[in-house]
Amino acid sequence: MSRYTKDNLIRCPICEATNINSGDRVVCRRCKEKIHDYKKISFHKTVAFLITAMILYIPANLYPILLTKKFGIVTENTILGGIMHLWEAGSYPIALIILFASVFVPILKFIFIIYLLISTKFNLKSSAVDRHKLFYITEIIGSWSMVDVFVVAILSVLIHFSIVEIIPGRGATAFALMVFFTMLSAKSFDVRLIEEGC
Repeated sequence: MSRYTKDNLIRCPICEATNINSGDRVVCRRCKEKIHDYKKISFHKTVAFLITAMILYIPANLYPILLTKKFGIVTENTILGGIMHLWEAGSYPIALIILFASVFVPILKFIFIIYLLISTKFNLKSSAVDRHKLFYITEIIGSWSMVDVFVVAILSVLIHFSIVEIIPGRGATAFALMVFFTMLSAKSFDVRLIEEGC
């Protein structure tokens, strides 16, 4: 029986040669290029993007996402403030959609990615199929997070009345960046980690 398994063999991304993974710095036996362990790179990139997204989630909710200027009076609305305003105005379906897409979806994505990272790092006894499903759900719901940004962008373009001016606030920038880094976090996660562990 061969003493080499898939755990101690590593492929060179340059010349495709198979090398023995000693655990230290691996240099390709054929082209002499350094070979990096994709598992560690993928894991650390996912963690870095996720932490950045979670940090940006704070100013995205604290700073105003929308500035409305009417008769010289500037009104600032945060995400939660805008949801409450829509609810009080009787726009219940829109308020619920924005609440789900802008508050719950990012938190769900954070929880799902954290769970995937922990389960691969510590080899938790959970089904690989379930983890694959969770990963694809994370990717699918990601685009819903952009609802707030789309609303602000559409309002800014469509409303050109002289008495009303709508300007995206700092919260909108932080929110868009938060969604961007969350999506990068999901994209940088290597699904092979689900099967092989970190």
